[in-house]
Amino acid sequence: MIDIEASVLSADFVRLGEQAIEAEKAGIDGLQIDIMDGQFVPNITFGPGIVNALRKVVKVTLDIHLMIVDPERFIQDFIDAGADRIFVHQESCIHLHRTLQDIQGRKIEAGVTINPGTPLTALEEVLDHTDIIQIMTVNPGFGGQKFIYGQLNKISRLREMLEKRGCKIPIAVDGGIDTKTALLAVNAGATVLVAGSSIYNSKGSVAENLAKLRESIKQHP
Repeated sequence: MIDIEASVLSADFVRLGEQAIEAEKAGIDGLQIDIMDGQFVPNITFGPGIVNALRKVVKVTLDIHLMIVDPERFIQDFIDAGADRIFVHQESCIHLHRTLQDIQGRKIEAGVTINPGTPLTALEEVLDHTDIIQIMTVNPGFGGQKFIYGQLNKISRLREMLEKRGCKIPIAVDGGIDTKTALLAVNAGATVLVAGSSIYNSKGSVAENLAKLRESIKQHP
């Protein structure tokens, strides 16, 4: 079973609540909310207030992707706002193991994200405290970027590494996911696809765009 989540970074901010509801009604498996601070990445986006507002109008999983420095400072704020899962970047956590333990200790799922230039070896010592791993297939900071095809090999190697360790950890892929790249990511080993522009900025409704994405991965065995 492949889950598809919508990245609200690509939604119409004027109608953010409406578009979140639209995605939920269309059958989306979750919403990913990208939190950027203008330091870890060159952009500024949302805070806990947006998460709280969306939590009031949808029941789907809310994934909080913390693209910020010192993310451990804000974990409880986002939990209080309604987060179901929090992703932190390996690159922004001085004490990654401790941060993941802390998230799990607060009774929600802990995810770790790695950038395109970060090797998989950076994850080997935290697998026991990771509920999901997210591979960035673009450099973080902006929506609408093109998929970095070289990351498909990283996804495959991660799947192999997890299988050798006997870890049944989902692999999420974030960045440039559309009807052309979704199947490639799934065939490489991804089990969660995070799509932004292909759901919210493509021609057609959210429901139509989501249906096209699901259709594009049907060939996966």
